[in-house]
Amino acid sequence: MNTDNYVNIAGNASGSIPLQIKMNTTESSSNTILGNFGVIEAQGVRAINVRRTFPNTTAFTDIRLDFRNSITMQPIYLTNVALSAFDIDYANSSGNSFDDFIQNQSAEQQALSCMLAQVKPYQQADKTARQRYWAYKAQAWLNYAIHQNSINSRSTAGAYAAQATESILQALQEGTEQRIDLYQDIPAMSALMRPDLWATISALKDSDGIAVAPREMAFSEVALIWAATNQCARGWRESGIHFRMADRWLEQARQAYVNAHDSQTNVALQARIVRYYEAYAPLDSGEDTCHGQALSPI
Repeated sequence: MNTDNYVNIAGNASGSIPLQIKMNTTESSSNTILGNFGVIEAQGVRAINVRRTFPNTTAFTDIRLDFRNSITMQPIYLTNVALSAFDIDYANSSGNSFDDFIQNQSAEQQALSCMLAQVKPYQQADKTARQRYWAYKAQAWLNYAIHQNSINSRSTAGAYAAQATESILQALQEGTEQRIDLYQDIPAMSALMRPDLWATISALKDSDGIAVAPREMAFSEVALIWAATNQCARGWRESGIHFRMADRWLEQARQAYVNAHDSQTNVALQARIVRYYEAYAPLDSGEDTCHGQALSPI
């Protein structure tokens, strides 16, 4: 096996099925000791052998399988993959051991991972600030959707985040991202909490802050929605970290804007923040109830 190259897979009818596979591994811990990674054969049976010495029982190796058409060299996305006799034996230093310690990605997880790869090109320096803003916002929504999926959440938040990502990605691919309204309403699963931060986001949007901090603004906006959703569902203990993340991202965005403009422009920004705060503050009920909130420029 070679992680840098695609190889023909056995059983493809001598090439009549143009399917190739590439395997990549990613370690969760930099302290993991890498061992064998290749194909072994025993009693005429060949198998992929990945050997690792993990630093603890929570460390893992993520194995990614990529498929492509060997004729067109285009990627192939498979919703169902059967792995024959795929077995993992695991033992830690304490002598405890168990077999078949493996987690397979579901079709939904694969789709989310695929979208994450698709938004990355739109975050590059050759793209416009608006394209990068939407690409980073799609990534933020994806992070939310992936988290919800990983904890098997039954709430609507994960589905909403995934759908928001799909809409943004489609617009980026079609070159219609300019048509997406920058002032998007807070969804029903969330609420307007921390009106001071929402006021700063809206004021920066009005002042073309996206031009200097597209990533920071996108991440802070989704973090605020995530935080309020968590507070409604599970209280402040589950929301604090996301509110702090939003605060840090937004402070970086505001500082980048201040550094890029003169004092008169920065005074105008602060005045705009105050006006938005005066409009948003009454919308924060102070209660842990989520019913969404319409937002629009003033």
